[in-house]
Amino acid sequence: MATDEVPPCDGIGGGGSRRTRVVLAQVAARRAPADRARADLTEQTPVGEALVKGLMRAQLALALRLSLVVLAGLGSLPLLFAVAPAVGTAKVLGINLPWLLLGFGSFPFLVAVGWAYVRFAERNEQDFTAVIRRPEP
Repeated sequence: MATDEVPPCDGIGGGGSRRTRVVLAQVAARRAPADRARADLTEQTPVGEALVKGLMRAQLALALRLSLVVLAGLGSLPLLFAVAPAVGTAKVLGINLPWLLLGFGSFPFLVAVGWAYVRFAERNEQDFTAVIRRPEP
């Protein structure tokens, strides 16, 4: 920090103590230059905008891929029951198989897809952060 010596203070706190003046402008001038990518993000430059759009595009692509997995996984069940009527009329423990699959089987499947989404989304964000913190050559 930049300091300037100020003459001794005669007020409260002892007569011979020295005060130190801190000048904020001098401290700000001595700071190390920020990373260029971080500055692009905070200043909302076209480069920063492109970085954020890249992250948003990656997150959207992930969401669309996993929604297709859910659609294929749960959407194929009615198709299975229509193509193979014996599966649709089968009973397990006195309960129709379609009710078991849709009522109890779908929830663990959806939880697994949700867990995968969170894991992959966090990986996308970590990759984005690594790009931002990467030292420039």
